Amino acid sequence: MPDSAAIKRHRTLFRAVRRRQNPRLRRSDITVTDERAVKRAVKAASLGNAMEWFDFGVYAYLAGTIGRVFFPSGSDTAQLLSSFATFAVAFLVRPIGGMVFGPMGDKAGRKKVLALTMILMAIATFAIGLLPSYAAVGFWSPLLLILFRLLQGFSTGGEYGGASTFIAEYAPDRRRGFFGSFLELGTLAGYTGAAGLVTALTAWLGTDAMDSWGWRIPFLVAGPLGIVGLYLRMKLDDTPAYQKLEEGNVRVPDAAGPAETTARGDLARIFRSHWRMLVLCIALVGAYNITDYMLLSYMPTYLSDELHYSETHGLLILVVTMVVLMLVINQVGRLSDRYGRKPLLMTGMVGFLVLSAPAFLLVQQGSLAAVAGGMLMLGLSLVCLLGTMSAALPAMFPTPVRYGSLSVGYNLSTSLFGGTTPLVITALIGATGSEMMPAYYAMAAALVGIVAVACMKETARQPLEGSPPSVQTEEEAAAMVEARTPAPRF
Repeated sequence: MPDSAAIKRHRTLFRAVRRRQNPRLRRSDITVTDERAVKRAVKAASLGNAMEWFDFGVYAYLAGTIGRVFFPSGSDTAQLLSSFATFAVAFLVRPIGGMVFGPMGDKAGRKKVLALTMILMAIATFAIGLLPSYAAVGFWSPLLLILFRLLQGFSTGGEYGGASTFIAEYAPDRRRGFFGSFLELGTLAGYTGAAGLVTALTAWLGTDAMDSWGWRIPFLVAGPLGIVGLYLRMKLDDTPAYQKLEEGNVRVPDAAGPAETTARGDLARIFRSHWRMLVLCIALVGAYNITDYMLLSYMPTYLSDELHYSETHGLLILVVTMVVLMLVINQVGRLSDRYGRKPLLMTGMVGFLVLSAPAFLLVQQGSLAAVAGGMLMLGLSLVCLLGTMSAALPAMFPTPVRYGSLSVGYNLSTSLFGGTTPLVITALIGATGSEMMPAYYAMAAALVGIVAVACMKETARQPLEGSPPSVQTEEEAAAMVEARTPAPRF
């Protein structure tokens, strides 16, 4: 930092340096979004996310059936453990997928990589629906199942980071939270569709028919869904932020520095230059995923194993809870645009810290009203995270490395904390004998989340780092330029 005497001696020189470092905002620097293009982008990204969680949800909700179909006869517990172990395999390779597809998305563009992940996911899920049973081909059956689960997990590693980046870079700055909330609306829709379809098929066909052929139907549905999603994604252009980056037209005060703009796709540079944001991202996503998987994946098992509800009954309660969350999630996105990301995220984290124990005590009462009330308490805390996180996470990283950094951080955290949540909670209940362990685990995660939210920067209504401002109308762009133009001095 130069001293004041040097600044006084060379006023013109230092004024020129400041102008170079903070160039005046021009109209051509500002992106005016096309409302129709934004909606198409949101639809394409959200459908892919819905498909991802439909596929994962189908497998989780059919775990018992898959255990009987694909693994040798033995105890029910051994079959279920084998099925859940195969489920966990997909989470082990997600970080690898993130490290491959994330930097690729920064190099080749968001659109191409999102289309590729959609193709791989659809192929893998559809193929599972065609696999022969263990009774037909022996050990080749579980081996092929594991192979296609690995492909599912690998492709998923590039899905969330790319989809959230895609929406964030298309959306105008003042509405990024609202449009981003549609991504998690897709998550809930995928889970709801999976739970609803499995519940309906089980009630209609019965256990014997489901074990014989009915289990294939939910997996085969992924084929047509994948074709529709691929069509929507291929019709889109790449994001305006990425196109301006490719053209070298980024001229904003907060633009990425030269070292960043030459490091696209460099995984080592991501870890070296952005490790602080990666750690913060992992902490946020870890707290969010533990609470998410605890409610949306583990709760049906908790209701059936600990409270002795029927599997169908537990799934129906979960479906109703998720439908309620779907009705309010976009309003949470709007609130995050108005009041900021941090207040909404903090509300969700504090909600889990304060309400988890009362909610589980209520669930343990056993009556339908008590169980529904307890799950709704947890769900309303979760929706504060769901409706905000998909806009908050992409804004943590600059445009040249956004896809790669977010994919790496998100999938490392999901692999470590999200996919292990049902296993950890089950082990804790077994070790302690306490049915309150899910609440205590969620509370511990919420404490970490509170610290992480307190450490993050507020990014609502601000341009993405390394990208020009993005507005909805020409009038808004003109007003922004005028507001940032210094008044003339005479």
